[in-house]
Amino acid sequence: MRKVFMILVIVKLWLVLILITNNAALLKFTNVRCRAHNESWVKVNVCRLKAISRNKTVFNFNATMLYPAYQISLNAQLLKKANGYKPWLYNISADICRFIKKPYHPVVILFVKAIRNYTNLNHTCPYVGDLIASGLHVPYERLRIPFPTGEYLVKLDWFYHLRKQVSTDFYFSIDEGILNTKGSIIKS
Repeated sequence: MRKVFMILVIVKLWLVLILITNNAALLKFTNVRCRAHNESWVKVNVCRLKAISRNKTVFNFNATMLYPAYQISLNAQLLKKANGYKPWLYNISADICRFIKKPYHPVVILFVKAIRNYTNLNHTCPYVGDLIASGLHVPYERLRIPFPTGEYLVKLDWFYHLRKQVSTDFYFSIDEGILNTKGSIIKS
């Protein structure tokens, strides 16, 4: 059992080293959907993608929280496209007010590190007023988690006081640059 574990650790480290040193991988947002389930609490003003270049799309978001929220929780799910979007790898929940005080969930820590320079989600509860994300793009290198080539969906459901208030769905594609358009391996 110990040998199998050591082999798995070595293979994982090898894959991570290959993916970190290979800058050919590309993450690109393809679509985004934002829904306010209760507009008397939260109003979504802007939810849009903007194409900057062929390989770079940025996300802009602006929502107004009309009442102070003392309890904010997040349910995040990662889905991969394979004859429709199927659950893949992560389905997590986190208490955002507790997380802002002291980060405790490793996957949420990676997510927050990737977006913290683009948003004003940085102070403790209560939250009230505008929540803004401007020019958000995530380079593949900042993910720190290897993803195979494919199309993905991240569903984020935001709960204020145990009621679903906002849902955001991020569609993105990842291209590792290993295969060319004809499906054969590129030789360098």
